[in-house]
Amino acid sequence: MPTASQSSTALPLYVQISELLIRDIAAGRLIDGERLPPEREMAEELGISIGTLRKALADLTQKGLLERIQGSGNYIRQGGTHESVYAMFRLELLTGGGLPRADILDVQRMVKPDDLPLFGTSAEGTRIRRLRFLNDVMIAVEEIWLDGDAGFVRRELLSDSLYRFYQKHLGFWIVRAEDRVTIGALPDWTPEIFQKTAGTLTGFIERFSWADRPKPVEYSRTWFDTDRAHYVQRLK
Repeated sequence: MPTASQSSTALPLYVQISELLIRDIAAGRLIDGERLPPEREMAEELGISIGTLRKALADLTQKGLLERIQGSGNYIRQGGTHESVYAMFRLELLTGGGLPRADILDVQRMVKPDDLPLFGTSAEGTRIRRLRFLNDVMIAVEEIWLDGDAGFVRRELLSDSLYRFYQKHLGFWIVRAEDRVTIGALPDWTPEIFQKTAGTLTGFIERFSWADRPKPVEYSRTWFDTDRAHYVQRLK
């Protein structure tokens, strides 16, 4: 398991652990009836306190994804809710799952350029460029545009989950999204530390996201390394 992040913009540690386990259950890396390692062993491997781990396990128990048997251990249970901060994050490691994390490259408010599709109600938008990771594996570069009428984005308040930021600081929640998955050339602003260079063809996702408004409030494009991650959509 990866070590949880403790940066100032990261999700609370117990939420990170809960999200990691939810994604591993959804991906089939943790199966129904599987017994988790002893709590002390798990906490040590994750680099967190037992108290933090128990908060994460309590969250999974509340969601019906974990059964805690006194004197025996913690057992995975399928059939509960997979409701998650990252419920709409569709990229996974090739082996399945992985905890999403983001490094911010740039945040700017500007007039929407002509190459953007129509979305929102304002002529302005906030552009956010990020590097995306699953666990500690760099898997994508992304550019997110939030409509100017949705509110102002302060870089220092952004967390790994933009949708959580929208809910907490801007007062709205993304309720649905439409993805268009194809291939595309990495943009010219691709950082040199990314394993593929600008112009290289790779996986490409365009997404329109809606809140409680008729028009999409957000548009994003993500270029992901198909040698390290794949796009997964599960139907239930």
